[in-house]
Amino acid sequence: MQATAIIALFGLVILASLLVAPRRATIEGFFRGASVEGAAPGLWMLVLSQVTTWIFARSLMNSAILGYFYGIWGTLAYAAYYGSFLTGGFIVGRLRANGAGSVQDWLSGRFGAVGVGCYNLVIGLRLLSEVFANLLVVGLIFAAALPEMAMAQDVAIVAVALLGLGYSAWGGLSAALRTDVVQMLVFLLVFAAAFVALVLAPGFDLGAVLTAPGKSGAWNGQVLLLVAFLQVFSYPAHDPVMMDRGFLTDMATTRRSFLHAFWISALCIIGFGFFGIQAGLVGAEYEGQLIGTWAGMFPPWLFVALLLSLLISALSTLDSALASAARLVVDELRLGPRTLASGRIAMVVFMAAGAALTLWGNQTLFDAVAVSGTASMFLTPVLLVGLVLRRQIALWSYLVAFGAAMIGAWAYFDRDGIFATVLPEGHKYEQLLAVCVVVLAVGFAAVLLGARRRGPG
Repeated sequence: MQATAIIALFGLVILASLLVAPRRATIEGFFRGASVEGAAPGLWMLVLSQVTTWIFARSLMNSAILGYFYGIWGTLAYAAYYGSFLTGGFIVGRLRANGAGSVQDWLSGRFGAVGVGCYNLVIGLRLLSEVFANLLVVGLIFAAALPEMAMAQDVAIVAVALLGLGYSAWGGLSAALRTDVVQMLVFLLVFAAAFVALVLAPGFDLGAVLTAPGKSGAWNGQVLLLVAFLQVFSYPAHDPVMMDRGFLTDMATTRRSFLHAFWISALCIIGFGFFGIQAGLVGAEYEGQLIGTWAGMFPPWLFVALLLSLLISALSTLDSALASAARLVVDELRLGPRTLASGRIAMVVFMAAGAALTLWGNQTLFDAVAVSGTASMFLTPVLLVGLVLRRQIALWSYLVAFGAAMIGAWAYFDRDGIFATVLPEGHKYEQLLAVCVVVLAVGFAAVLLGARRRGPG
């Protein structure tokens, strides 16, 4: 019964997305999000699109899982990443003030093709991880909802991948923006109902939730909060979905959209984290990324609402990731002519690669965020010294900072392998904090040594 309800409701959301997607695709609409008439997106279309693409399924699950294990500190640590809307808005403002049309545009003027190539490598991997992680959550949900069906996870992954690719490839970024509005409104309605039910439940105690240490203690959540503060400046700059939305309309509208997106998304992430914290407080055993845990904790309608909100957020992120992938391949890498066909081919390639990684069997959710965030940290000294302080930075400095970040990301990813003897003993988040400190220290040392004179802007 639950599985039928989930499939039916999610089917209606997909149908609504198909109905609001633009009937006619244009080049500017596909790559820049303009309407058929050529108009830029309005404030609340931009806000809702930013929020729904950043409170994606992986993030909701991460917030709940971190809340379960580390209490309110774990949830706050993940919510701290949403300060990226503030730092991202600041970066976009500085880039636009300098006449840049994208992060690549600014990097190209200072570090040439090599500098842009390093950056594009990082955001290409970021987009691939977005497709992978959100399809993974889709698979986990249907595996939990249909335990008697052996192929439920794989079938759901393939079906959602094809459906998401269908309307994304038709309208590109304009389709993503329009469907994001519908998906976000449905998400807010469903999630609000679930959250109110949680708060009004007899066993819910707000004071206990706000002071909960979690099943594994608060310390590692506090460590992760420090990691988030170290990564929050560079994190938005390597996220093409956020950066792309910073150049679609006038600066005043863009600035307000980033501010509204910050508080809305942060509240949603903290609210979803409450479901994980509550699971830990009532002594529920961790099962299947918390999906199995919730099945035994909540009434059927609330369980369905939680899973539906996850599925909606996964779908909304997939179309935006594909739109950014098309822009990356065509506008930045210039691997094909600026046509609808080139953009659609790029989308197919990214969706196929992400689905293949998901079907391969990797089940790690937060590691993708940690590795991606660590890889982006070469941008912190580069942007602070080059963009904010307006200093010219030598190419070798940029490459040293980039190399340090790549090695740091690899070290955390392979912490149980060849880097096991190098990293300090302790929990993986303590190791991640050590990696971040070293990456920033090396990056700032190289960039400051290579910053000899003032740049042009």
